[in-house]
Amino acid sequence: MQSPYLVRHTPPGRPRRRLVCFPHAGGTANFYRSWSKHVDPTVEVLAVQYPGRENRWAEPLIPAMDPLASAVSEALSALPPLPTVLFGHSMGAAVAYEVLIRLERAGAPHITRLCVSGRGPGSASRTALRTDDEVVEAVMSLGGTHAGFFDDPELRELFLPIVRNDYHLIDSYGRHADTPLLRTDVHALTGAQDPRVTPEEVNQWRTTTSGSFSLTVFDGDHFYLVPAAERVVSTVLAETPPVTPSHGGTH
Repeated sequence: MQSPYLVRHTPPGRPRRRLVCFPHAGGTANFYRSWSKHVDPTVEVLAVQYPGRENRWAEPLIPAMDPLASAVSEALSALPPLPTVLFGHSMGAAVAYEVLIRLERAGAPHITRLCVSGRGPGSASRTALRTDDEVVEAVMSLGGTHAGFFDDPELRELFLPIVRNDYHLIDSYGRHADTPLLRTDVHALTGAQDPRVTPEEVNQWRTTTSGSFSLTVFDGDHFYLVPAAERVVSTVLAETPPVTPSHGGTH
């Protein structure tokens, strides 16, 4: 695999399906490493690595959606064709959606489903985060960062520019009214107690596609997918996704 945008979390082999995972704001490809434990050997799990983090630490961050989505779509287009599911959480949902728009325009028929998590399709802007403490408070309120992480000055100095970049990217992002409908099926997932987005807002992804749409609501906050990883992966890779919302991850 040549592209630095893609990290493989399953051993090389001869897979029959592919799952491509897009991280949240401030997130890395490593967030999805454990997902490889929940798939059979026929599934290849890839995670997108945005520049400026982990093995791409020395590269400049990308503060805008268009160049990021275009670069990832080019990386995916270069892969051998396999039936592929795209999964994106929070900011990653918007990046995956934008990547799919580009892949559909290029005529890529092998994307079988888009799974969007923890975010609605709208582009409402958050209140500007001016101070480091405000950024830290916003991150901690979502429940995905352990207490004390930002007490380490070195970690704080390294992590805050990444979060600021990603917040700027998603806050400046917006689709135009003439955005074409996707042809690909869309499945939305969210946590019932997410402080950032309601299930009703996540349900609005149904307006983005002419294909089928379904929704699953799990118990949990914005990072419901961490404790429910096995059930989330099962839902994402299900041949026939659930048609009606289901609480507690039943599907």
